[in-house]
Amino acid sequence: MQSQCVTTEIDTLATALYVQTDDLLKSSPQLAPWRPRVGLAPRLTDAELVTLAVMQALLGYTSEARWLRFARAHLRHVFPYLPQQSGWNKRLRRTAGLIQHTIRALAQDTALWTDDVWLVDSTPVECGRSRETVKRSDLAGWAEYGYCASHSRFFWGLRLHLVCTLHGLPVAFALTGAKAVEREVLLDLLAAEQDLVRRRPDQILLADMNYYGRAFERELAARGLRLLRPARKGEPPRAGSALFKPLRQLIESVNQTLKAQLDLERHGGRTPAGVIVRVLQRILALTAAIWHNYKTGQPTLRSLTAYDH
Repeated sequence: MQSQCVTTEIDTLATALYVQTDDLLKSSPQLAPWRPRVGLAPRLTDAELVTLAVMQALLGYTSEARWLRFARAHLRHVFPYLPQQSGWNKRLRRTAGLIQHTIRALAQDTALWTDDVWLVDSTPVECGRSRETVKRSDLAGWAEYGYCASHSRFFWGLRLHLVCTLHGLPVAFALTGAKAVEREVLLDLLAAEQDLVRRRPDQILLADMNYYGRAFERELAARGLRLLRPARKGEPPRAGSALFKPLRQLIESVNQTLKAQLDLERHGGRTPAGVIVRVLQRILALTAAIWHNYKTGQPTLRSLTAYDH
């Protein structure tokens, strides 16, 4: 995959990701989106679709129309068939499950997956600003008004709850309403994926002050997790307090990668399915970049600079 507008680095990542996704589908064909047994086979394969979705996120194309124009102009020699915008949108939404499995497969294909320290936090995913959008949006009832303490602002939308390693590799995630209680979401995530902690005795979880409560900490301890967080007002100093400031900056840096470099809040989704797949698209792009940087021995695993132009 070489062209005058695509660098060798993203070319190499795209090739590796295509091979990995194609192998995943060959070993687990049930992961492919459902389609009738009788009918025409898609001219753009599922592995090609996933690869193109990651390239779109890494190259910063928030507009699907502009992305498809770019792909037709510069990637036709690699992807001979590209659907129209409506077809791309439908295929992408149907591929959400495969994208989610690909995220996990890539993460598990690195030594980072076994890290014994996790970071946990949530970040806003804005879905609209005008009152008319709030009243008419298909997201109403799921999206809601919330407050972002980190940036001292109110927003209308959702929250992405992320558990990741110290290098920013996504381990688990959930998309909820803006007012969802962070510690309750975390417990639900752990309950849904019990194997995550069952094989990880004494896993350390680094969180901010919103993850508090005796019952909450007892529940984590029962799952073999040790919670480290800053002390709340009126609490005595907690263990590991000297580490919290630099580690807090780490999780903020991961959120900033998703927002500033992968345009998380410019997702363009207008329906629940549309928002979900576009958020997954960006989480996969982050995971793929870390995976490829790890495999190629890059010094900074979360760097996207080599792939964004």
